[in-house]
Amino acid sequence: MKVYLDYAATTPVKKDVLEEMLPYFNQHFGNPSSIHSYGRESKKAIDLARDRIANSLTAKPEEIFFTAGGSEADNWAIKGVAYALKNKGKHIITSKIEHHAVLHSCQHLEKEGFEVTYLDVDQYGMISLEDLKKAIKDTTILITIMYANNEIGTIQPIKEIAKIAKEKSIIFHTDAVQAYGNIDINAETLGADLISISAHKVYGPKGIGALYIKKGTKLQSILHGGAQEKRRRAGTEDLPSIVGFGKAAEIAINNLKEHNQHQLNFRDQLINKLMAKIPYTRLNGHPTKRLPGNVNLSFEFIEGESLLLSLDMVGIAGSSGSACTSGSLDPSHVLMAIGLTHEIAHGSLRLTIGDSTTQEEINYVVEHLPPIVERLRQMSPLYEKVKGEAKSV
Repeated sequence: MKVYLDYAATTPVKKDVLEEMLPYFNQHFGNPSSIHSYGRESKKAIDLARDRIANSLTAKPEEIFFTAGGSEADNWAIKGVAYALKNKGKHIITSKIEHHAVLHSCQHLEKEGFEVTYLDVDQYGMISLEDLKKAIKDTTILITIMYANNEIGTIQPIKEIAKIAKEKSIIFHTDAVQAYGNIDINAETLGADLISISAHKVYGPKGIGALYIKKGTKLQSILHGGAQEKRRRAGTEDLPSIVGFGKAAEIAINNLKEHNQHQLNFRDQLINKLMAKIPYTRLNGHPTKRLPGNVNLSFEFIEGESLLLSLDMVGIAGSSGSACTSGSLDPSHVLMAIGLTHEIAHGSLRLTIGDSTTQEEINYVVEHLPPIVERLRQMSPLYEKVKGEAKSV
């Protein structure tokens, strides 16, 4: 049996999405910038996709700008604000648990003379609103805090953060790549000036994303060339992917309630059953303010890579953190930020649930994961010592 529980890393393209994309590879292939009928037809398809994505965010179509994914959207938001407002100030506030697209953008700006404050988080991965207020300076031009964490699923108080930023006339950006399609995001009431989203987390194609730019937000372009995207983001549009993103967005917003209930049911089953069966296990992230499909557990006395390989051998696909850093031997920066030791952070497992997850698959994981953890623990001298101490009590 094969069980895919890594939907936070990427999702499969849904059949309806693929079917809508296919004609735009070789039938309706015109360059949207061309004025002939082929171009006009492509432009019309892009406009429809933009409308669909705007509707999914309760935003205006003219506030949606296509990018090559969530990472580009984050880069554009952060660097674009920094370059546009550098004469006003050079201070940026973010958190220690952001996606690397945000962290590395901030680190790049530090090399150019910008100052960045990295906020601590508590044991659940939540930032402190008081710490945020204290971090604000007269030179602060941008606050960038992710909506929901991609590893531990913790959901931040985004509306409250946006309110603080607005009161100080500071631009607020949120990386909503993991939240989009899992949380009802209303751009009108949320208060964020910039919102990053991506298609491949919501059963759309990879390599396409978008940045919501609230009207009036000062932002410099970082890609120069043609006049695409209202002269703000150059490059011939990826027509099939944009069409797919639009369809995926429409499906996501229409099925949000059913999607969430499906995820919540299986998420809570996994957490409760695995923690009951496996001793010395910790739930990472907030117990309730977390994404509906996110399960992140740390198992003491084992190493995460061995766990992933063992799970893969029985057909279960999970993750030890962000897929973007899976090649690194360093423990997750998110797990370290919430206070885990190197040893416990290395023994983490992220299982994320999707639309196709079944009860049979959940049962299969609950059956196979505990004995795998126990087998791996038998190789640990520390575990043997703890077991011996427990027996002697």
